[in-house]
Amino acid sequence: MFPGTEEGPEDDSAKHGGRVRTFPHERGNWATHVYIPYEAREEFLDLLDELLPHAQTYVPRLVRMETFHLSLSQSVVLRHHWILPFVQALKDRMASCQKFCFTADRVKIYTNEEKTRTFVGLEVTSRHAQFLDLVSEVDRVMEEFDLTTFYQDPSFHISLAWCVGDARPQLEGQCLRELQEIVNEFEDSEMLLRMHAEQVRCKSGNKFFSMPLK
Repeated sequence: MFPGTEEGPEDDSAKHGGRVRTFPHERGNWATHVYIPYEAREEFLDLLDELLPHAQTYVPRLVRMETFHLSLSQSVVLRHHWILPFVQALKDRMASCQKFCFTADRVKIYTNEEKTRTFVGLEVTSRHAQFLDLVSEVDRVMEEFDLTTFYQDPSFHISLAWCVGDARPQLEGQCLRELQEIVNEFEDSEMLLRMHAEQVRCKSGNKFFSMPLK
C-alpha cells in the first residue's frame, strides 16, 4: 500500500489506485504496520473468484487485494532510525506467544476511519482472545515508542477486495447476505476458512520483518 525507497514511502496516489494517504509523508518517515500474513491457497482464490464478481455487480470499482493479512496494529509513522529498535522490541514481545488456529468465515464490510476506502472482508469468528493477546503485546511496543495503539473492540479480519470511497450503502444489506451465502455454500468452506497464525510480520516502508510464533 505504501511503496517506498530508502528515503521513505512515495506519495503518488496514481501509483496505488487513487488511494489517499491518511497522514502526510515527510522525508525519513516510514509507514509501519504489524499483522499476521495469510498465504492464500488455490481454493481460497477460487472462493474469491466467486465472491468478487458478485460484489462487483453492486460496486464495479472493487478490486482484489494483492496480498492477504490480519492487522494487529494501525498504520503508524516511524522515523527511519527507530525501525530496528521497534522491530527488536516486537520480537522480544512475540517470543513467548503461541501459534494457533482460527476461523474467518463471516463476510463483513469495512471502511477506514476517514471513509475514503471500503473493504470487503472475512471476519474472524473464533480464537478472538488469542488475537487480543497479540494486540496487547503490540500495543505495549507502540506505547514504548509513543505511537497510536490498536482500535478498541477490534474486528479482526482478512480484507479480500477494496475500492475508493464509502461503498457501504451498496454493499451492506442484500449484497452482504448474498456474499455470505456464497461462502456458506462453497465446497469445503469450513476447512478452507480454518487458518493458522504462525508468524507476526512488520512492514516498515519497503522492509519486512518476520517473527515466528512458537
